[in-house]
Amino acid sequence: MTHSDLAARIHAVSRLTGQFTLRSGRTATEYFDKYRFEADPVLLDEIALRIAALVPAGTEVLAGLEMGGIPVVTALGRHTGLPCAFVRKAAKTYGTCRLAEGAEVAGRRVLVVEDVVTSGGQIVLSTADLRALGADVREALCVIDREQGGAEALAVEGIQLLSLLTADDLQRPSPH
Repeated sequence: MTHSDLAARIHAVSRLTGQFTLRSGRTATEYFDKYRFEADPVLLDEIALRIAALVPAGTEVLAGLEMGGIPVVTALGRHTGLPCAFVRKAAKTYGTCRLAEGAEVAGRRVLVVEDVVTSGGQIVLSTADLRALGADVREALCVIDREQGGAEALAVEGIQLLSLLTADDLQRPSPH
């Protein structure tokens, strides 16, 4: 499967038409449902295989962000053999009361993994939390960069954004 074939497959699986209310409150007749590609095990495995090549040398832990980053990081861990941490938006108030479950992040080089990046806001917040726990976070990896300021916002925080696909890739899917 070529890069453009992968983009076309994600586009075909995830693009919905109808009436949708967006987070901003506006309405749209087209919607991109990222959970559709995450719920397709064959497609998710192909994505993980591709993004495995983007994991920086020296990475010790893959940290998937709640909720969309969790299936991506799990699939990626299978291809890299790296342990995974599952990062909540807020530490739970019962049980272990942890923000990051799974692999230990303190004192380790951690790659933040997300499905789709728009503004980068959640990565900025979660990276600050991970750094407070002692993680060394230098990069974030996503399946799709919507190219709406996320890379720039992350750069301000000393985080390089690595992406498999961009919004532009999904606008021009292959005719296959």
